[in-house]
This record gives sequence, structure tokens and C-alpha cells, in this order.
Amino acid sequence: MKIQFLEEAQFELDDAIEFYNIESPGLGEEFLHEVLGALDRIANFKDAWHPLSENIRRCQTKRFPYGLIYTEIDEGILIISVSNLHREPNHWKNRKPRI
Repeated sequence: MKIQFLEEAQFELDDAIEFYNIESPGLGEEFLHEVLGALDRIANFKDAWHPLSENIRRCQTKRFPYGLIYTEIDEGILIISVSNLHREPNHWKNRKPRI
């Protein structure tokens, strides 16, 4: 299954990796590993995660306070946001699912 990121979501992922690496060397890579695990769970069980609306769901990482906000598109899955759940959890709602 093809997984794509909105540009804003890719920036959020990159920023979080950088933040965690500054906090502790290697922690950003651990965060990325968690995100990759969440992406794998989404790809295998796309309808299993918490619905936020009719077409949008959230899959949380296990160790970090982040959720991957996504929707299904013709080509696969579109990640709308890599969202820190301790900060403005609805900041992504004005994003248009575009590639």
C-alpha cells in the first residue's frame, strides 16, 4: 500500500525528529522507528484506528505523544499530520487532502 505525506505532515515529522535528537542523541531515530511502526499498522489495518471524522483516522505511536492523522485515497493512504497530541490536537483540520 502506497503511503504519502502532505508537505505539512512531512515538515512535522522532520521537526519532531530534529527536536528529539537535540533532546538526546539517537532519540529522533527512535521516534522515527515508532512512526514507521505506526505506518506499518495503518497499512495493514487501515480501518482499525480511532476515527476523527467519517474519512479521517488517527493512529497513535506507542512511546511518544504523537498521532498520525490520515485518510484513505485512491492511491493508498495520505498522512495529513504527524500531530503532537499534547499541543493543539486539532491544528490539522484546515488542511486540504492534496498531494
